Amino acid sequence: MVCTGNICRSPTADGLLRHAIRQQGLEDRVFVDSAGTHGYHVGEPPDERSIAIARANGVDLSALRARRIAPGDFPRFDLILAMDSGHLAILRRLCPPEFRDRLRLYLEFAPHFGREVPDPYYGGRKDFEAVFRMCEAATQALVEEIRLRLGASTLTVTGN
Repeated sequence: MVCTGNICRSPTADGLLRHAIRQQGLEDRVFVDSAGTHGYHVGEPPDERSIAIARANGVDLSALRARRIAPGDFPRFDLILAMDSGHLAILRRLCPPEFRDRLRLYLEFAPHFGREVPDPYYGGRKDFEAVFRMCEAATQALVEEIRLRLGASTLTVTGN
């Protein structure tokens, strides 16, 4: 998952997906990571508000650290999910042509929320809660996609 600084949206999505993958017993088959399009916060933990909202919902983001998208990410990951169209445009410019089919908008997995996950950074708690709910919904559909790609059966994802 990719957002601007890798401290709000993408680590929330990352943490939720890691949590769901662990619940499904797929952690030995699926590698999850997140990154930013910019290096503003490299090495920093997620925003305290993202950590607090996730923690209140049984998900721990505290071990995550911001990093910038790297050229090696494009061949390494089967899916690279942009939080908004600006991120997607940056990823398309950086991505070698042979890997561009791996690039998608994150909310393709929860289209009832629209196309873009809004940046909560300059907002308040309600903005971070809204992002968490969007990511939570997308996670369920994303886990189903992963299970299909792995040939696994039955989806069971809970909120905690």
